Amino acid sequence: MDLSCQDWMSDLPEELWDVPLAHLAIPGSHDAMSYCLDINSPLVRSESDFFRLLDGLFSCFTRPAIFKWATTQDKSIEEQLSMGIRFFDLRIAHKPNDSSSDLYFTHVIYTHLTVLETLLSVATWLDSHPKEIVILACSHFEGIDDKLHQSFILSLKRLFGSKLCPRKEPVVTLRSLWASGYQVVLSYDSQLAARHEELWPAIPYWWANQHTAQGVITYLNWHKDQGRPDGFFVSGLNLTADRYYITKNLKQSLQTLTFSNWECLREWLEEQIPGSDPKSLNIIAGDFVGPLPLCPLVIALNQKLIRKNAIR
Repeated sequence: MDLSCQDWMSDLPEELWDVPLAHLAIPGSHDAMSYCLDINSPLVRSESDFFRLLDGLFSCFTRPAIFKWATTQDKSIEEQLSMGIRFFDLRIAHKPNDSSSDLYFTHVIYTHLTVLETLLSVATWLDSHPKEIVILACSHFEGIDDKLHQSFILSLKRLFGSKLCPRKEPVVTLRSLWASGYQVVLSYDSQLAARHEELWPAIPYWWANQHTAQGVITYLNWHKDQGRPDGFFVSGLNLTADRYYITKNLKQSLQTLTFSNWECLREWLEEQIPGSDPKSLNIIAGDFVGPLPLCPLVIALNQKLIRKNAIR
């Protein structure tokens, strides 16, 4: 594992310390926790009754297919942090018929690891890297009622404490975050977020829902032409295969599909620029961020900001 990017934020040139975090290029992990999916877990609540029936009758066929196509990462969250990932797409749910308050991550099925034990690992990693900032995007929340939400939010506040950056901060830069000791921007995709100053609203995610690199690129370029949002936003380089595509390509997996399209995505990525311009990018998320060099490529884009300022 290449650890050269584990402290990339603190290693950035001082010229970038006062650039808003929403104008930097930040590597992200799509469905960050799918590396620990439990192949024997129930299906998530949102799956159709037909698919549940099919899975019940033919699990020996459906489960291996689910596992190959729902797994988007192969490195632990600590490894992803050490490789330079600073945005994590975290899809959270409560298992059906579970009497405990434990929450898990999901992508079609549930993970082995619970949410709180995972986020404790993040907090511990941050203790050892006091100048690194992470953006945690919590979403989906299947099977979670208001009571569970409130309990979870309280746990998040206890876990991260003074590391949580309140959303009232006018401009979030590396220098301002370091001065205040903040290390976590916590996005919470629920109306309940408005009641807690420690929680940020949902972060827009440009998701192409395409199974080819060209389809993803066409979608992202269209969004760029419309202009970037004001704050944080994510450009997803991740590919998607629907059930029709999967049944026609039984020997493939999401990993083989991603790898076979990577060079085209890489060429597009290297041409991008961060910053405040309407067509600039901010967070760039992908699948299999361990074996693919997403992190160094995205981090390197920030050098364009220095060159741009030098020209001016």
